[in-house]
Amino acid sequence: MKKLFLVFLALALTAGTFAQNATQARKILDKTAAIVGRKGGASANFSVSGKYGNSSGTISIKGNKFNARTSQAIVWYDGKTQWTYMKNSQEVNVSTPTEAQQQSMNPYKFINIYKNGFKLGMKNVSGGWQIHLYATNQKRTIKEMYITIGKNYYPQTIKMRQSNGWTTIKVSNFKAKNLSDATFRFNSKDYPHAEIIDLR
Repeated sequence: MKKLFLVFLALALTAGTFAQNATQARKILDKTAAIVGRKGGASANFSVSGKYGNSSGTISIKGNKFNARTSQAIVWYDGKTQWTYMKNSQEVNVSTPTEAQQQSMNPYKFINIYKNGFKLGMKNVSGGWQIHLYATNQKRTIKEMYITIGKNYYPQTIKMRQSNGWTTIKVSNFKAKNLSDATFRFNSKDYPHAEIIDLR
């Protein structure tokens, strides 16, 4: 009987620790989301590595909108429509991206998705925390994520698992700055020779 009681006590304490851990993880993500998702906007440098190769560049964000620039392409997303300008072919692909497609181009997409459908955990790491997100529905395009966040609540590394493997995004030089909505929309006047391909 005593052994059984001790097992129950251990389980109760473990469950309490996990719940506290998840609560702490959510608080850290909430603070990070408030900084990253500021109304005026922000910019940063990023590098991506994964199954589809490596790229690096700059990103501007404002709420759900983003503008990413690499040596191969420029991407504009106004919260609904995405325009991808391929520099080599001078083609602009117009699309409505999925959650995973948005995440692969916008490393800050996690500031919205962690609120629903993910189990949260965290551990202390040098200079900050590592937050673990695990999708409760493994049919989701993003199944698992590790987000390393500094003590200043700036995200440093976002590692996500999809069905085709892991993608790692490193972020640096984060700066809060006010950006106009036009930053996140493709302007055909700026690219008069571009061929526009509507994939919607």
